[in-house]
Amino acid sequence: MSVNLEEYVASIRDFPKEGILFRDVTPMVLDPKAYDYSTDLIAEYGRKVQADLVVGPESRGYIFGCPAAIKLGVGFAPVRKPGKLPRETVSCKYDLEYGSNELFMHKDAVKPGQRVLIVDDLLATGGTAKATAQMIEELGGIVAGFAFVIELYGNGMEGRKMLEGYDVFSILYLSDQ
Repeated sequence: MSVNLEEYVASIRDFPKEGILFRDVTPMVLDPKAYDYSTDLIAEYGRKVQADLVVGPESRGYIFGCPAAIKLGVGFAPVRKPGKLPRETVSCKYDLEYGSNELFMHKDAVKPGQRVLIVDDLLATGGTAKATAQMIEELGGIVAGFAFVIELYGNGMEGRKMLEGYDVFSILYLSDQ
């Protein structure tokens, strides 16, 4: 089955602030065929890189990472914003296209030597993805690869450059304009 996933991406100008073209994957998730197809592609990539675990940053990383993990037959570990995880954590500060933040992960989420697939909806500047990779590596895990539904290009969106040296898979390549 093949679905033109670009048809399921809404583009919203000036959100969350002026000058940003927000790429919304909600229409893709609302359509069961498009959603299933997108997570099939991510799972197929996960098999290729021999992932033992899927990790996804809050919150859209969960939307695509959880079903991909189930399809792969592996676990899923969430990456969260400050104050959301109840046990001992590791953290990493990062910049994103319109601000900065800090991410957290449970210290026991990744085992040394585990091959981890990082899944998120969008690659823009690469800050969130790189921070997630740093935490996985701090815990002794191996970043097997990154899977994104959308990779933005243009206007300073150099996420792939930020992830140089890692294996990166993106389903769609869209301009940020």
